Amino acid sequence: QVQLVESGGGLVQPGGSLRLSCAASGSIFSIYDMAWYRQAPGKQREPVGRITSAGSTNYSDSVKGRFTISRDNAKNTVYLQMNSLKPEDTAAYYCEAERFGNIYWGQGTQVTVSS
Repeated sequence: QVQLVESGGGLVQPGGSLRLSCAASGSIFSIYDMAWYRQAPGKQREPVGRITSAGSTNYSDSVKGRFTISRDNAKNTVYLQMNSLKPEDTAAYYCEAERFGNIYWGQGTQVTVSS
């Protein structure tokens, strides 16, 4: 069992930056693949990017080059650095932990990009 708590969301102007954090507890964090998803109002949840237990990353085309996922296994935390934010990045952002098909979600943190 893994408990996930996201933080770092807020209101930011277009072109600005935010860093989201996802703190994990309850299990051995380092063995899990971690991912960020987002869900805008009226839309389905979509993947943002993923970092494997080995540290490999991949990103959706919509955020590639602007967002960076990293992890600190000593702190049981995964990060999402978001730069050059656009209004279309506005969404609730969720952290996911996955291992052998077992999936855990955080409660989400809201990111609003607006002037």
